[in-house]
Amino acid sequence: MKFYIIGINDNPSPQFTDEVLSVIRSGKVFSGGIRHHGIVEGFLPAHTQWIDITVPLEHVFQQYLEHPEIVVFASGDPLFYGFANTIQNKLPDADIVLFPAFNSLQMLAHRMVLPYHDMQIVSLTGRPWDALDQALIEGKRKIGILTDREKTPAAIAVRMIHYGYTNYKITVGELLGNNTESIRTFSVDELINETFRFPNCLIMERTGLRSRPFGINEEDFHLLNGRKKMITKMPVRLLTLSMLDLRNRHVLWDIGFCTGSVSIEAKMQFPHLKIIAFEQREEGKELMEVNSRKFGTPGITSIIGNFMEADLSDLPVPDAVFIGGHGGEMHSILKKVSRFLTPDGIIVFNAVSSESEILFLEGIKHAEMEPTGKTSITIDNYNTIHVLAARFKTTDNHSIILSL
Repeated sequence: MKFYIIGINDNPSPQFTDEVLSVIRSGKVFSGGIRHHGIVEGFLPAHTQWIDITVPLEHVFQQYLEHPEIVVFASGDPLFYGFANTIQNKLPDADIVLFPAFNSLQMLAHRMVLPYHDMQIVSLTGRPWDALDQALIEGKRKIGILTDREKTPAAIAVRMIHYGYTNYKITVGELLGNNTESIRTFSVDELINETFRFPNCLIMERTGLRSRPFGINEEDFHLLNGRKKMITKMPVRLLTLSMLDLRNRHVLWDIGFCTGSVSIEAKMQFPHLKIIAFEQREEGKELMEVNSRKFGTPGITSIIGNFMEADLSDLPVPDAVFIGGHGGEMHSILKKVSRFLTPDGIIVFNAVSSESEILFLEGIKHAEMEPTGKTSITIDNYNTIHVLAARFKTTDNHSIILSL
């Protein structure tokens, strides 16, 4: 099966090369979005078939399988978050001949005369906020964003203001390539009330640095009833994150997050992480929200209620777990966690007494895990904290770390 994929922009009078025109004239079956059909309809030979690319895509590909050769029109560069990627995923053995055009972010950079080799690309087209959150936390100098009808420029600005990222100027391009295209530049605050024609994209340029400390002082957090003893101290927190090996992890569960300090520190230092945080006390919801906004760490999912009663089946599977509180249910929590944790996953628990250490060691034994190391740390006049590491028993090639 062979595909000729032709990239176009929103120019209502596209200019095709002789080679592309030859492909079009020889074609019998064509495909593309409804918008693309309107742009190229005048170039198509008579008595040809057109297949609209609409959801569900399974129906589109069922039609494709009825033809040995199809000419597809796609936006910009079809390999740049484009339909060529979809064809490769759905039909990996297909023969593809590609005629790319500039993608929308390239066109916007050209209009701005802006070098874009160092630009971080983020697609929000049918995707969650995760990639934008990571780019903002990392403080990327230039961020190019592909939008959709829900994650609009204004919606992006609302999220940035909510978490304190007003240190960018934003240029928005509408209908690039069309004779009615528009390119305008705004501050984040100005963008919040603007509306734009679709399709659009934007490029953000950093105007100043936002603080991103390595280690947040506990006094800077909003605390549960002002109780300083209810928060993991900064050195212990950093040791805990080190034991969790988060640079090489993807999903962290924080059980008993209280003020959210461990989740927030983890997100700040390792913004690629997907973090799910659990807390039994209702006050935790507001604390996580207030502290996440203060320190600029969007994307942490908070779940309030008893962890043992929570339905975990639809959550991302963790490869790292921190137990910040167990409410006397350590054995049950470890047993439940062990059913979801990946085979090479890691758990960390900070014990302030020999009793809690013993409880943890007994719990990992019942969960078919084994301790792999122990570190103790004392901060000022506070009790010594013990950090214990454990993994699934190596007989099954499993591995988990828990820290006490």
